[in-house]
Amino acid sequence: LASLLDGHGLVTDPALLERHSCDWAGKDRCLPLAVVRPRSTAEVSAVLRHCHAQVWPVVVQGGLTGLVGGATPRAGEIALSLERLSGIESFDPISAVMVVGAGTTLAAIQDAASREGLCFALDLPSRGSCTIGGNIATNAGGNRVMRYGMTRNHQLGMAAQRADGTTLSSLTSMMKDNAGYDLKHLFIGTEGTLGVVTRASLRLHPEPVERMTVLVALDTYSALMSLLDSLRRRLGSRLSAFEAMWDSYFECALSAMTLTRPFETRHPFYALIEVEVHDREIDRDATESILDAALARGEISDAILASSNAESARLWRIRDAAGEILGRIPPAAAHDVSLPVGLMESYAASVQARCAAELGVREFCVFGHLGDGNLHFLTALRSAQDAEALDAIVYGALPPGGSVSAEHGIGMGKKKWLGVTRSAAEIQIMRGLKRHLDPRGILNPGRVV
Repeated sequence: LASLLDGHGLVTDPALLERHSCDWAGKDRCLPLAVVRPRSTAEVSAVLRHCHAQVWPVVVQGGLTGLVGGATPRAGEIALSLERLSGIESFDPISAVMVVGAGTTLAAIQDAASREGLCFALDLPSRGSCTIGGNIATNAGGNRVMRYGMTRNHQLGMAAQRADGTTLSSLTSMMKDNAGYDLKHLFIGTEGTLGVVTRASLRLHPEPVERMTVLVALDTYSALMSLLDSLRRRLGSRLSAFEAMWDSYFECALSAMTLTRPFETRHPFYALIEVEVHDREIDRDATESILDAALARGEISDAILASSNAESARLWRIRDAAGEILGRIPPAAAHDVSLPVGLMESYAASVQARCAAELGVREFCVFGHLGDGNLHFLTALRSAQDAEALDAIVYGALPPGGSVSAEHGIGMGKKKWLGVTRSAAEIQIMRGLKRHLDPRGILNPGRVV
């Protein structure tokens, strides 16, 4: 392997391998045999070609911000880190297209687009650490899915390496291309099990004149749904985020981040709302009139409209505090599920009650991307041994049509529960694709299927 890479491309020192021993969740740590850090697509191909010939298992790593064990090594695996495969290769502001290396962080892409008056609309709290390759591999969602869609919606084309090192490259900048099968979808959301994304052609959007940020407090879940409905009907696609926070999450976030309480009193529910303003007079007036009407009807108990970018950032720190909360309540577990918005309140209450009764859980934080039907739980466990029982409660209680993974992926942690969401026929096809594209089973073996 060393002969296939430059002088700094192979890491074998156990002290340096530790950083690559697990993803952000910190579970099941295992040192890889070695870490390969290619600088080019050619080096990725050479490494995969060698490992394919030797039938050597490879775990693919980006920013290691995942939560389901997809990038955590298992015994005997080589870690393929794409962290040096980074940088913006080309940028066409007129076509609003950017080509980047897979190891480029989400924040770097956002910043480069912003300097040209454009935005890369995918946004996650881990933006400074997560990489676009990992975002693509997991089809990441984040804060603005209801306006712009998942990562899949931001992809125009990509280059990917198959398990045997051969390259599939279609870095198109075209919005419309119906020439046969769109093969990029074999790699988006498949968690590195079918191939390794090395470069991506990304779709950008005009940067709005400003983003209005509003934090509201509400006393009932029905008021939360009513406000979401009103904003959607009046604002349409200008409503880019509607983040719901139960009181349990809100209080933990304030404590974990040492933040000043924004409202004088506590409330059962909160919503952090983002509106993209393209016409200051029209868009701001429309948003404020919706909020005024909701206040007059008693649906909103209190509201804060950010008056500056700094104040907006302070409000978003509350919603982005999930990582800090998890770090404060070990051993902890994070779950993300999808289900109809109307069922969220009863489902969350049922899961919380069972966790308290059966596992003695005292700290159970609920929040989610309400606008796109995504709910998250952060749970403080008595011991790590309770994690499997907790999974059974969370996934076993899902209503028909719900999903065990809204955006975190399956990895190792949710593989057992894939059948809750996908039929046996669907899983059989997934396994068939895996066998066809990775016949020797070297890419992220044991993950997803």
